[in-house]
Amino acid sequence: MGPSSWLPAEAGRRRVILGWAAYDWANSAYATTVAAAVLPVYFAAVVVPPGGVAAGGTRLAAETLWGLLSAGSALVVFALAPVLGAVADFRAAKRPFLLAFCLAGAAAVLGLASAGPGDTARVAAAFVLAQVGFVGANVFYDAFLPVIARREERDRVSSLGYAAGYLGGGLHFGLSLLVVAFHHRLGLAAPAAARLVMASAALWWAGFALAAAGRLPEGRRGRRLPPALRRLRLGAGYAVLGLRRVGRTLRRLRRLPNLLLFLAAFFAYNDGIQTVVRMAAIYGRQELGLAPAVLMGALLVAQATALAGSLAFGALAGRVGAKLATLATLAVWVAAAGLAAAVEGAAAFVALGALFGAVLGGSQALSRSLYAGMVPAGAEAEFFAFYGVTARLSAVWGPFFFAVIRHATGSSRLGRRLLLPAADADPAPLPGPCRRHPGERGQPPPHRPHVPGAV
Repeated sequence: MGPSSWLPAEAGRRRVILGWAAYDWANSAYATTVAAAVLPVYFAAVVVPPGGVAAGGTRLAAETLWGLLSAGSALVVFALAPVLGAVADFRAAKRPFLLAFCLAGAAAVLGLASAGPGDTARVAAAFVLAQVGFVGANVFYDAFLPVIARREERDRVSSLGYAAGYLGGGLHFGLSLLVVAFHHRLGLAAPAAARLVMASAALWWAGFALAAAGRLPEGRRGRRLPPALRRLRLGAGYAVLGLRRVGRTLRRLRRLPNLLLFLAAFFAYNDGIQTVVRMAAIYGRQELGLAPAVLMGALLVAQATALAGSLAFGALAGRVGAKLATLATLAVWVAAAGLAAAVEGAAAFVALGALFGAVLGGSQALSRSLYAGMVPAGAEAEFFAFYGVTARLSAVWGPFFFAVIRHATGSSRLGRRLLLPAADADPAPLPGPCRRHPGERGQPPPHRPHVPGAV
């Protein structure tokens, strides 16, 4: 079922697309202010004791713990997302699943905002739950893209979503930066200011998401469970259904070689991207000794360049095709990762953050729209669950090995030099899966197959 078969007239279509992009505005307050900026620094400076945390006969530093928590949350999503995506497609319930994960994640962020010194286990649990909520909601959010946008619109609409996210995340982060910088004038200690901005991010995420989700129609009616599965209790029928559909999707993937090749390439380059995003703030704090104000300023600069980059690369994709535009972003990533090995001091850190930001939005938006063109109709959440799993599973290895190297050597510098250039340096598989990407110039868009409703 294509978007034109159920969406309203053009003005109504714009309303739906803007509502979809508004969810990125909503969740980016968490992604930027909490996960990327405030929480890593708060975790290292306030929550974890100076000597680290005892675990298994050794002591783990804050950086090591952060890398392990990032990897652990990705593994939880890896286990849940495909089954939930399959059930959401069967029941035509992408919007309820999106809201459920979003609100659970926002509640976990409120838990983070009430943690203090020594609450390491509490922060660890709340962070994993927040990450699962954030990533799980994004599976269903991304799955709306091929439903609401025509083929020729997808690069532009995907870029619009990321641009809205960088704008919303940057605005919330800028306001948070003012609160942290002038906390004395507000009568707050620095840790209390950090907790306040994290709580405000949770409310921003939940509030704007509720408003945005009201504009997202499912587009089709859901189906009931078969009688044999309805007899199972406590949701077991849906679990069995989800596992069956995941098995069917895995069998279908063998008949979609371009999609498989794309996922392999995406796994390779997204590992490097996620390592940079997840570890930059805590690395700057612990290894380079940068002040929190410098780290927040660098992230704010990166938000601004990412906003511009997502729109610029979206426009470039309209001229040269999404494949070539994506390869251009990856070429810059490789160069920037090489420069990262020489970064010393605040000015270089901020400048490199601006460069990373410029290509971050483009690489993310165009990767999503490339994949959307390969997804069979009627299985958007199911297939985007695999996209989300690939993204999060690739996000495990960089932070995990960063943590291992940091723990083994006592320094993050070796981890930076070994992991970042290598993780970003393999865009070569990308042309294969994109060779026949629908919507590229000179290639008529093929029929988008519909997934039958059989269990």
